[in-house]
Amino acid sequence: MPRAPVQRSPNHRLREMIAASGLSYDAVARAVVRIAAENGEVLRTNKSAVAHWVAGTEPGERTVAYLAEVLSRRAGRPVTPAQLGFTATGPELAGAQPIETAALLGRADIDHRNFLAAAVFTAADVTMPLDYDHEPVARLLRARTGRARVGAEEVMVVRQITKAFTAADEVLGGGHGLSTVAAYLADTAAPMLSGRFTSDTIRRDAFGAAAELAWLLGWKHHDLGHEGAAQRYYLLGFQLAVEADPHAHTAWMMRAVAHQALSLKQPNNSRDLIQAALERANGHADGATQALLHITHARAHAALGDKTDAARALLAAEDALARDDEPQPSYSLLMGPAAGTVDSHTARTLTEIGDHIGTEARHRAAFTSWDPVAFPRVHLLTHMDLGDCLAAQARADEAVAAWSRALDLAEGMDSARSRSAFASIRHTLAVYRRRGVPGAGLLEQRIRHAPV
Repeated sequence: MPRAPVQRSPNHRLREMIAASGLSYDAVARAVVRIAAENGEVLRTNKSAVAHWVAGTEPGERTVAYLAEVLSRRAGRPVTPAQLGFTATGPELAGAQPIETAALLGRADIDHRNFLAAAVFTAADVTMPLDYDHEPVARLLRARTGRARVGAEEVMVVRQITKAFTAADEVLGGGHGLSTVAAYLADTAAPMLSGRFTSDTIRRDAFGAAAELAWLLGWKHHDLGHEGAAQRYYLLGFQLAVEADPHAHTAWMMRAVAHQALSLKQPNNSRDLIQAALERANGHADGATQALLHITHARAHAALGDKTDAARALLAAEDALARDDEPQPSYSLLMGPAAGTVDSHTARTLTEIGDHIGTEARHRAAFTSWDPVAFPRVHLLTHMDLGDCLAAQARADEAVAAWSRALDLAEGMDSARSRSAFASIRHTLAVYRRRGVPGAGLLEQRIRHAPV
């Protein structure tokens, strides 16, 4: 005897939230597709799918998260899956305090990798640092003292491990050692923050070292295309940095949050965030770190079409880089040479404002600023960007040569950013092949068969 079909109850909460948003089912579907694309996923959602959700069919976990983000952006406030009438799934990723959050995130990366990787980047969270009040958290953290003694040696080991895995990340990609670093954060670095510190300086250093480790985990997830997970680690790094240094280090972590939003084509809140970061760092940061803040400011202005302010910020970055003052701190040194970063991001700023000649010059300068042995991924991505710039100037032969060199560097690297860069040129290569551009067909075949 055939089984009766399962009767689903209509999702009244979702229907009400969509109605309150003023969006049609078709507009909701298109917005979900856009959010999915921001997070590296291609969806074919349409208005019929939205109607099925309202009727009671529950979509996949990631789609639920994309839908919540769509309605959050429309409402101007966070909207959770539970508020939309969906079943909560997966572990809770946020603790009441940064120590708990560090342990939860690190453990989720090990025990619930797929859940954390599926976390969705949210535009609303970009502004979190602007409203964060760390005083109540700081009072609670200082009131908690564990039994373990924490001195300079323990802090030094955390920094050494962060530095070693950062170096490996540049050569082998974000996927290398991710679980190991997450386990170290959860099982060693986070518990260290509840210890008995030998001095207040050591306490600040410990939180600073943990913030650097959180940044590295965010960077690794970013390289893998796990943007929601990366955002959570960056925000954790911000909270930890506030306890270490409310000025320059905190500003640096605000830069990480703003920079990720720029990479995902969400510049609206980035400019305000990086401006606030510059204000925090003013008078407290070395020239190299200040230059890196200014260059992100330039990119935010360029993304918003403010060419004059972008040019002004580029000049400020060059001036700061030329300062001969205190040494660059460990947290911003993790990014590599400041001069190379300024070259690379100046090129991307100039790309945004349509200066292809200037872009080419800065990309070529970046090759001399970055050690190719220590930073092969940077060289790979720079060759890709240079090829794009040459293609925009109708220099097809040179573009193919640049992209081919990038593919040479991709062997053995687990990097979603690299894979995305190669995928982005396939259409252009197909056009070049039909036009008979030398090397285009061979490169097209190499990309198709390469394990990238």
